[in-house]
Amino acid sequence: MATFDIDGELVRKLAGLLDETGLTEIEFAEGEKRIRVTKGGGTPAFFSHAPAGTAPAPAAAAAPTSAPAALGVSSHPGALTSPMVGTAYTSPEPGAAPFVRVGDTVKAGQTVLIIEAMKVMNPIKAPKAGTIAQVLVEDAQPVEFGEVLLIIE
Repeated sequence: MATFDIDGELVRKLAGLLDETGLTEIEFAEGEKRIRVTKGGGTPAFFSHAPAGTAPAPAAAAAPTSAPAALGVSSHPGALTSPMVGTAYTSPEPGAAPFVRVGDTVKAGQTVLIIEAMKVMNPIKAPKAGTIAQVLVEDAQPVEFGEVLLIIE
């Protein structure tokens, strides 16, 4: 098993993101290097490994409001999943109209949500053109890596 130096600053940022979002686990991957930080009992536990050819861990602990909906849509071919852990925003700013609503037609590359992670706003773009069939997140909702955000048909 290959070893690598643990970036303490990254671990602190990930632990801070856990506190900020109320999540209990976060995983960061860069190439074959992975760092997973989990929180339980009030103190974070740090795990790191660099396995060859393993897939990222599935997001088993999705937010309670989206868990039932995510179970039936996770295998949908039009499921747009979160590329990161953070807070999802459905509009460009508070009080503004949402980027998309159910029934809207979108183009490939069109911004459909924003996910804030480590104080950076990351636009989430439609991977394909189609119609928004379901929006599975609410504004300012914490999301996990791999969580289904919306369905494009």
